[in-house]
Amino acid sequence: MKKQDVPQDNSKTYAGHKKVIYAINNNRYEKIESSGWQAEELVTCMAVESLEALALAAREKVITGEASVLEFHMYNSRLDVLGLAQVSGYFQWQVRRHFRPTIFSALSDKKLTSYCDAMGLTLAQLKKLPE
Repeated sequence: MKKQDVPQDNSKTYAGHKKVIYAINNNRYEKIESSGWQAEELVTCMAVESLEALALAAREKVITGEASVLEFHMYNSRLDVLGLAQVSGYFQWQVRRHFRPTIFSALSDKKLTSYCDAMGLTLAQLKKLPE
């Protein structure tokens, strides 16, 4: 992409920030700041809406006792099973297993701490569903 082609669409998902894109200027790559572009904003908004819907569904599952609060917090933190597994150090099958309320309630605080660190929550916040 050439320097003059770097999108500057003032994306609301950037919240006034900019990101660096490499573009060609005088036959050399340069770092050029971009305020976003419409296609990226649309896709980001769709992904966030999807995760918010999954968080609401997970909340209902927690209330009915079908899932642990971990599933809700995962989606509420804008993560999926793969993402949570990668940042917490667990395998995907372990994360899914921890969605079971009986398994989750038996986890030690040490194991739960890796989830807390991954999602930026305290242990008390992780263990309960927010109002």
